Amino acid sequence: MQAEEVTVGEAAVSFQCAGDRLVGILHRTPEPTRRGVLIVVGGPQYRIGAHRQFVSLARKFCAEGIPVFRFDARGMGDSDGELQGFESISQDIAAAIDAFQAAEPGIERVVLWGLCDGASAAAFYGHQDPRVAGMVLVNPWVRSEATQAEATLKHHYGRRIADPETWRRLASGKISLGQSIGSIAGSLRTSIAARVGTAKVAASLPERVIDAIDRFEGPILLVLCGNDFTAQEFLVAARKSDTGRQVLEAPRVTQRHLPEANHTFSKKTWRDEIAAQTISWLGDL
Repeated sequence: MQAEEVTVGEAAVSFQCAGDRLVGILHRTPEPTRRGVLIVVGGPQYRIGAHRQFVSLARKFCAEGIPVFRFDARGMGDSDGELQGFESISQDIAAAIDAFQAAEPGIERVVLWGLCDGASAAAFYGHQDPRVAGMVLVNPWVRSEATQAEATLKHHYGRRIADPETWRRLASGKISLGQSIGSIAGSLRTSIAARVGTAKVAASLPERVIDAIDRFEGPILLVLCGNDFTAQEFLVAARKSDTGRQVLEAPRVTQRHLPEANHTFSKKTWRDEIAAQTISWLGDL
C-alpha cells in the first residue's frame, strides 16, 4: 500500500456559519500565493471523500504550490448544525472561503472544486461571489425523472444494443425479449411524462444547475466520466436546451472526458488523472 504525499502543513480549522461550528482542513503551501482551491462536498459524505479522494487531491495540489481548504458543511462529518442539502449550502461555502482567507491572508481568490452534488452546489454559489476565480465541476448532479429516463434510453440501452454479447444472450434465451422491450417502453413513457410534467411547474433541477453554470462568467473545467450515469444525465440535460448547449460550447468552459472512469474514481489511475487534469488547467488560469 503506497503512502500518500505529505504536505508542508495540514491544520484543522474551526469556523462559524449561521451560529453553528464547522470544521475544515487547511493544506498550507511553503510559499504564499494569492489563489487557492476550496473543495465543496455537497451530499451525504464528508471532507475526506470516497476512496480518500479529497485528501489525495489536496495533497497533490499542495505539492504543486496550490493551497487547499476542504470542509464539512453543516450537519456533516465533524460540523455542527442541521443537514442542509447541496442546494442550500451557499452560506457554508461563503463561511469556508472566509475561514480559508483568514487562515491564509494572502489568498485573494479561490477555485471551487466539486464532484456530483458538490459540483452543483459550487455552481449555485460561484456566480454570487467575486472571490471565485474559477470552478472545477466533475459529473454535476442534475437527477430528475426526465434525465434519468433519457440517459437510460440513450446510454444504457444504446450500449447494450450495440454490444454483440447482448444479441448472443438474447438468442440463447438468457435475456427476455419481452422484458427488455417492456423496460425500454417504460423508460420512454417516463421520459415523455416527465417532460410534460416539468413544463407545468417551476424550473427543474437540471435547468437550475445549467442556468447557474451559465451565469458564472469565469473559467470552468467540466470533467465528465464515461462510466458514470450521473455524467450522462448531465450531458442529456445540457444538450436539450439552448442554455445548456451554450454552456458546452462556451470558450470559457474546458471539457475533459475520462471514458473509462466511474463516478467516484475508484481506481488510483483515475484519481491521478483527475488531479493531473485539474493541475494542468489551474496552471493556465
